[in-house]
Amino acid sequence: QVQLVESGGGLVQAGGSLRLSCAASGSIFSINTMGWYRQAPGKERELVAEFTSRGSTNYVDSVKGRFTISRDNAKNTVFLQMNSLQPADTAVYSCNAKLRLLTAVWKIVEYWGQGTQVTVSS
Repeated sequence: QVQLVESGGGLVQAGGSLRLSCAASGSIFSINTMGWYRQAPGKERELVAEFTSRGSTNYVDSVKGRFTISRDNAKNTVFLQMNSLQPADTAVYSCNAKLRLLTAVWKIVEYWGQGTQVTVSS
């Protein structure tokens, strides 16, 4: 019913930049939260950045000042601009959305994108 399609990952040298995008499509009534998580090998998945239900943003401390999340509400799309990338940022980045469906507006359902690899070389 809902798809999250990501793009923009890749290989970059330390200090470089990448921009991720995630577009949500399908039977969406409203989006509660939408953002990015990442999981590095051998580590737990962590929240990188998100828009909350009130429209504010949250960032994990390690990316503050380097990453910026933005969105295009009309297109149900979020972007993650990643600057000053470091090898520690290497991970699979996954888009996450918690939303209400047109067919079930009383409950919030969670969806994940397929994940995109970000690799930062030193």
